[in-house]
Amino acid sequence: MRWKKNAMPVLVNPALIEHAKRRQASIENRIADRITAFSGSMQFVYLHIIWFASWIGFGVESYPYGLLTMIVSLEAIFLSTFVMISQNRADEKREVLANQQWETVQDEDKQNDELLHLSHQILDLTKAVHASMVPGKNGGTADRGGSTVK
Repeated sequence: MRWKKNAMPVLVNPALIEHAKRRQASIENRIADRITAFSGSMQFVYLHIIWFASWIGFGVESYPYGLLTMIVSLEAIFLSTFVMISQNRADEKREVLANQQWETVQDEDKQNDELLHLSHQILDLTKAVHASMVPGKNGGTADRGGSTVK
């Protein structure tokens, strides 16, 4: 797998490229992918550190921070949903790869059968050539010219 400068993988597998194109066709998928990418980044962590420090430092509300707790709880609910969406997306990619690999295995199996068939034909031809060689006089065999070789 190749990587872009911003640490995003560059897809090289044609099946994954097609899957990504189909996924990008839906606005919901694009939004979910962007939220998932952001919520799994260090910028997300830094933003929350600044947010929590500002909330507490500027005294937006007094201890025990009921509103902040409710906001963070709601955020956790939504983020857990996006984690599941991300897992589903990863499962879809694995399924695409597995299907492509299965097709490859089936193609290779067909090629192996064809090669086996050709090998049997070559073996049969070799046996026929050996059988067509007529034993000559004095234990020799007839060469192509019909003369006897010892």
